[in-house]
Amino acid sequence: MSEIEVIKGEIFNDHRGQISSLNNFKFGEVERYYFIHHPNPEVIRGWHAHQFEKKWFQCIKGSFTMAFVKIDDWDEPSKDLKAEIFKISEETSEVICLPIGYANCIKAHEKDSVLMVFSGKRIPEAYEDSWRYDANNWVDWSKI
Repeated sequence: MSEIEVIKGEIFNDHRGQISSLNNFKFGEVERYYFIHHPNPEVIRGWHAHQFEKKWFQCIKGSFTMAFVKIDDWDEPSKDLKAEIFKISEETSEVICLPIGYANCIKAHEKDSVLMVFSGKRIPEAYEDSWRYDANNWVDWSKI
């Protein structure tokens, strides 16, 4: 996988409640998972990148705008990189699949929004492949 992919899931509702599923999501490359609890919609989280680690994102609560850029130079990435923007929310059952070589940056739209993140690398390998860039790079968050 070299491009960002969105895997659509299913939502079933009846008088007993709701079932959200992702029957087309394969866990074969997933090594671990964690949750990002985002209490303040004014805070931008990112940019965080990995050269060799894949990520998968699912919104569990609330909603987010997620921006992704393919890094061209790990030490000094171009200021002209074009971000791909995605909206994700608890109202849709989907996973955004981020291939290796990308940076991600997220902004919650509602207080106490939660993302579940699946990772293709274990700790400490993930920490050894961790790159951070200024949240103001590549996206004007005031317009989102």
